[in-house]
Amino acid sequence: MSFQNILVPTDGSENTEAAIAKAIDLARALGGRITALYVKDKSATDETARAATSYVATEAEKAGVPCEESVLSGTPAEVIVKESPKYEIIVMGTLGRTGVKKMFAGSVAETVAKGSACPVIIVRKTE
Repeated sequence: MSFQNILVPTDGSENTEAAIAKAIDLARALGGRITALYVKDKSATDETARAATSYVATEAEKAGVPCEESVLSGTPAEVIVKESPKYEIIVMGTLGRTGVKKMFAGSVAETVAKGSACPVIIVRKTE
């Protein structure tokens, strides 16, 4: 696989910054391009979504990596899995929840890794 068509889901939080950096590094090394995806649920605003994808686009531009921005509505894990056949790899962050929080909230990254049609790299936030 060439991994030149890379999906980077973002929620706009600092928890995704390490994944964004890794995706940009991968795209730059392989001559690839990335798509920054924000999945807008009921509580998100258009402004929040655009700010999140714009951050990725700005970082990609600094590195000379082509980047497309996408905002879709729905449940994050479901939308990302549905979009996965369009990409060669997904690079995403995780909140790193454990214990009771994970049991009740689940993990978007874990759900995507299990259901994706392409490989998934999960990058934890660096301290």
